Formats: sequence, structure tokens, C-alpha cells
Amino acid sequence: MTVVALRALGLGDFLTAVPVFRALGKAFPQHDKLLAAPKALAPLATLVDGIDEVIDAAPLSPLTSELYDADIAIDLHGKGPQSHELLIATRPRRFIAFENDRVPQSYGQPRWRPDEHEVDRWCRLMAEHHIAADPADLRLPKPKTRMSQRVRAPTLLHPGAKSASRRWPIERWIAVARHERSRGRQVVLTGNSQERATCEMVAHAARIPMRDVFAGRADSLELASLVAHAGRVVCGDTGVAHLATAFMTPSVLLFGPTDPAHWGPTIDKELHRVIWYGTTGDPHGDALDSSLSRITVADVLEQLAELA
Repeated sequence: MTVVALRALGLGDFLTAVPVFRALGKAFPQHDKLLAAPKALAPLATLVDGIDEVIDAAPLSPLTSELYDADIAIDLHGKGPQSHELLIATRPRRFIAFENDRVPQSYGQPRWRPDEHEVDRWCRLMAEHHIAADPADLRLPKPKTRMSQRVRAPTLLHPGAKSASRRWPIERWIAVARHERSRGRQVVLTGNSQERATCEMVAHAARIPMRDVFAGRADSLELASLVAHAGRVVCGDTGVAHLATAFMTPSVLLFGPTDPAHWGPTIDKELHRVIWYGTTGDPHGDALDSSLSRITVADVLEQLAELA
């Protein structure tokens, strides 16, 4: 007996669905729970009850035969129709998804609401199928890795983001890094392999030892451990922001094209300072968002002082 959940997206998407994964674990204790997601998330998934195995999947790509003929298949990817059709092609006995007018098999399912927080959206989908999911159930147990043993409650800076519209200018990251170093704090830099050059530029300008540049060196569990053991985090609207929520790590979060009412912290709000100038744009744009560009170094330092 198997339950398949499709969420072939990124780190932040994975973390906002943690309440759903746990709900599936409780609702279907005798089933094998398979998550169709990028294999890079598999190390982190070991922290989440309700996931037995991560089966590698790419966004809107055909699913492997391991995911066929499930007892229950749940589309946590979006509102369809492409993701719906991918799951339906695996011949599940029961299909759970949001209704899409172009997919007859979804008729009668819950309707998509555009103005809804991502965590609440998927918990509501579960609730309307009589599966209890708690939107506040976002915390993860604190892991420890060899990487995290070398840090001492540092300020963790994560300069990167998936799209240019969500990347705060590098010279401002340098200014924040220099400020933290001037206060005697260890600063560590995280990112993926494509962001390593940016992190090295920040490190060089702020005189941060290269051993404290973890960009491109940490898997998903090691990144989680670094965030869990940080003193505070500064990042944009990225998966690292959701890790800060998961581990109750104080954070300053820089929002631009995306409304934090849809993707910002929903629990422990006293730990997290959201900076947003109130306008939205294209979260996948190839130029810096105008709202994000309005956030100054002084804005960030002010919020860091409040955290301290």
C-alpha cells in the first residue's frame, strides 16, 4: 500500500508542506509514503515524519514507474492541469488535488484560492478530504553535522535567490557582513554551487575566512544544520527563510516581489523580522524588483539590532 505526494519543487516549497507530510503519516500509518521531489531534498526529508522515501522528480516531468498504481496520489505541486495529468497517468486508485476545469478527474475537489498562504492552502486541501493537518506543525528536530560543529552561533547570510528579481544587491550584503564582523561576530555564507562566486566576493570584501563560505559545499541536511545552529539569519524570500522558521532561528527576511502574507513566517513571529515595502512584482523576473531595491542596509541593521 502506497501514498504518493507530488511536490517536485524547491526547498521552501518542501518546508511549507511539512504539516501535510506529517498529516499523511498519521492518517496512513500502514502505507509507504513516497514523496516525488528533487533527490537533493532526500537528506533533509529524514527529519520529517510522514516521508518514507524521496523518489527523484523534476517539475512537470513524467514520473518514474515506482510511483505508479498508488492507493492514493496527492498533487501538492499546484492547481494543474499539467501536474494533475502527470499524477493521473500513474493510475492511482484515489486522486486528491484542487479542482481544475480542464481535468475531469478533479471535478468536485476543493477550489484553489489565489489569496492564501502557502501553508494554509495545502492544509485546507487535506482538511477538505478529512485529513487533519496542523498549519503550525512546521518545526523540525535540530540536526547536527560536521559543518555545524565549526560554527559558534554565527550570523548566517544567504545572498542568493533563484531569480534576479529576488536578489538584493551584492554591495549591500557586503556592508551587512562588514558590520557583523566589526561587532566581533562570526559570519558564514551559504548558497548553492552557482552562488559560490557571489559568496566568495562578499567574503573577500568583508574579510571572512573562506572556510566559512559553505556555498556549494552543503547538502540540504548540512544547510539545515547550519541554519539551526546560527545565532541569526539574514536572507531573502528563499528556502533558508523557511529553515529559520523550522528551527526557531531569529531572522531578518527581505521580501520584494512576493507578498509575505503568502510566503512569510506564520509561527513564532516575534523571532522573525520581515522587511517589505508593500508592492508585488514578478518573483521570476530577470531584474531586481523595485520593492526589494528599496530595502537599505540601514533597514537590515536596524532589524538585526532588534534581534540582538
